[in-house]
Amino acid sequence: MRFADIQEAHDFLAANPEVRSIELFLIDANGVPRGKLLHREELLAVFESGRPLPSTILGLTINGEDVDETGLVWDVGDADCWTFPLPGSLCLQPWRDRPTGQLQVSMHPTLGLPATPADPRHLLARVIDGLKGDGYHPVMAVELEFYLLDHERAADGRPLPARQMNGTRPHATQVYGIFELEQLQPFLDDLYDACEAQGLPARTAISEYAPGQVEITLEHRFDALQAIDEGIRYKRLVKGVANRHGLQACFMAKPFADLAGTGMHMHVSLADAVGNNLYASEDPAGTPLLRHSIGGMMATLLDSLALFCPNANSFRRFQANSYAPLAKSWGINNRTVSLRVPGGPAKSRHIEHRICGADANPYLAAAAILAGIHHGIRLQLDPGAPIEGNGYAQATEFLPTDWLTALRALEHSSWAREALGEDFLKVFLAIKQAEYRQFMGEVGEQDWRWYLTQA
Repeated sequence: MRFADIQEAHDFLAANPEVRSIELFLIDANGVPRGKLLHREELLAVFESGRPLPSTILGLTINGEDVDETGLVWDVGDADCWTFPLPGSLCLQPWRDRPTGQLQVSMHPTLGLPATPADPRHLLARVIDGLKGDGYHPVMAVELEFYLLDHERAADGRPLPARQMNGTRPHATQVYGIFELEQLQPFLDDLYDACEAQGLPARTAISEYAPGQVEITLEHRFDALQAIDEGIRYKRLVKGVANRHGLQACFMAKPFADLAGTGMHMHVSLADAVGNNLYASEDPAGTPLLRHSIGGMMATLLDSLALFCPNANSFRRFQANSYAPLAKSWGINNRTVSLRVPGGPAKSRHIEHRICGADANPYLAAAAILAGIHHGIRLQLDPGAPIEGNGYAQATEFLPTDWLTALRALEHSSWAREALGEDFLKVFLAIKQAEYRQFMGEVGEQDWRWYLTQA
């Protein structure tokens, strides 16, 4: 694990004398940024000797509650665990009213104990190192969809798509609509400006398959860890810029029952040490290495599903003819499958992993994808023939559509224990099992509507 040099802090403070506060954060198991707001005078000490954060910060539910079963609460006395800054993460948050810095940290391999094994970034770094040890350098890009919503709600509590510049709410899908993007120009202009200020490679924007749904792609990176770091910071940025405009950027997997879900597509290929694409081939199906990679991802798909779809709501996204995957399938230039090999020139050959909801933690999703790829390469797994035509109609081996089945598959997976580690799984499963119990124990509007008078 490489941490930032203190010269970054000196340069930042010299270039930004007006900054008085710096948001320090790390990413927990749910992908939620958690941390502290530091004063300017505290920054150099973080680079010199790290910053302690409580062990419980990596053992929280999505609602920010301790989970004793993680072993990170009373068993260790909520111990201080030392974090250190990540290179290149110190930057401005342009959406703030007052100039404010931003700094991402990660647990130190030893000084961060006992919380270090629960740090999602450490898990991804370890999986990447395993691939590199066998001569494979993963190249990745993150493609995130989100809904842009108003803070106000409908009378029944339903979220509402954000009003456009002309004062109206979008009501039609208008996928790839140019007018819809034009109506978002003030938000998009600020978003691209903020990405440029933070060095994030935001590229194409499109109006997605629902009113108020947007997708912006990020450039692929030879350094897969850098690509996922950028995906994490991009998500934080989108929420910040939206809030500045009085809006809410929603990455929930399925916020509307009757509209498209929100996905996170992960693009991956393998390169050699100097960057040559090892999937490159004039054959649209790619090289044997590409197909072994797909075979590994298919073989470990069920075991990984709780990382790709980590919440109860995640599974509402799996509906036929919705551009969300339903089955263990792959195909060439086909958006009805889970694992897609896009078209294009030979040198660009790669795999688009289409299973994750936008609510997934990018570090954990990428770790599971790459560990699956490594598994397939080692065992030279054959994915079978690619699907041609409508993959929904041809599906035979369906993905589970409930949270508990996915959690149990991860819990009982010998592959996951070896690839992801017992210590990480103990913490992650404890968090998710606690969330499951709490979610299932909550009585709400749907229960009353269905059963209050009829049962």
